[in-house]
Amino acid sequence: MANRVNRQVHYHPFFFLLMALVAMAELILTGFLIEEGNEHNDWLSPRFHSLLIYCCVNSVWTMVFAISYVLWIIDGAAHILASIASSVIWLLVNSILWLVAAVLVHRSRRGGNCAGMPTISRCRQYLTTEALCWTELGLSLFTLFATCLWMRSSKRGYRSSFYGS
Repeated sequence: MANRVNRQVHYHPFFFLLMALVAMAELILTGFLIEEGNEHNDWLSPRFHSLLIYCCVNSVWTMVFAISYVLWIIDGAAHILASIASSVIWLLVNSILWLVAAVLVHRSRRGGNCAGMPTISRCRQYLTTEALCWTELGLSLFTLFATCLWMRSSKRGYRSSFYGS
């Protein structure tokens, strides 16, 4: 009888990597919008300027931690910051931060769907910023849900690492 290797497919690194990539796109866009707004002084409002900075900080926060979790998962680290519990807590905090960002951007942005505007316009860039906030929120919640289901189905303890013994 041939030896069978029990292989499990783990999607967590891909979810965290996708979160990091979306955060990187948000960081680039909000950084550009902040720079352009500062250069031309054409903010929708001072509140919107602060909100873009908040989204930029959220993007950095998400990118740094998501990449860290990917590296910890791949490395199989078993220290406390690489535990399932810490990732669940981080995902919960991250979801709250992105929920606040998405709702505030939605309420602060003027206009609707930018009908009749040029393809590359501030309206569409602000709309894209909002869409990326909602996307990051969705990815955070989905990853949180998947992590909790995986933890429950694999009967892992909250203190264990993702792929450690």
